[in-house]
Amino acid sequence: MADLKQIQKLREQTSASMSDVKKALDEAGGDEKKALEILKERGKLIAEKKSQREANDGLVFAYVHQNGKIGVLLELNCETDFVAKTEEFNALGKDICMHIAAMNPQSKEELLEQPFIKDQEKKVSELLTDVVAKVGENITVGNFIRYEI
Repeated sequence: MADLKQIQKLREQTSASMSDVKKALDEAGGDEKKALEILKERGKLIAEKKSQREANDGLVFAYVHQNGKIGVLLELNCETDFVAKTEEFNALGKDICMHIAAMNPQSKEELLEQPFIKDQEKKVSELLTDVVAKVGENITVGNFIRYEI
């Protein structure tokens, strides 16, 4: 049986519900690493199901690098304005802007396949999937443009 400390630790890492974390730990026989993989897989399934839903709301994000010579505008879409106001959605928008500034992708497809600058073990598309699983809505990258002087 999963103990409370394990549940809290995995919940902080994944933002999954306590019951989902407990189920994953029970299924993994108490092995945190296996439970994390189970939760990750479930998150992918959730994101897959949500990907067919239209994302007609969202926000425009702007980022200017500290040297003032690189800037990015990004359209990040979600299903409702409620999710657009969440901390997770806003952090995702800022992170993707910073990634675009650093990696200069030429297309949305290239962007999504690049290793994320803050975690090279994860692609940008996986970062998106993680947030979709947390907030429960489809999120898509819209248009973006990167300026450099």
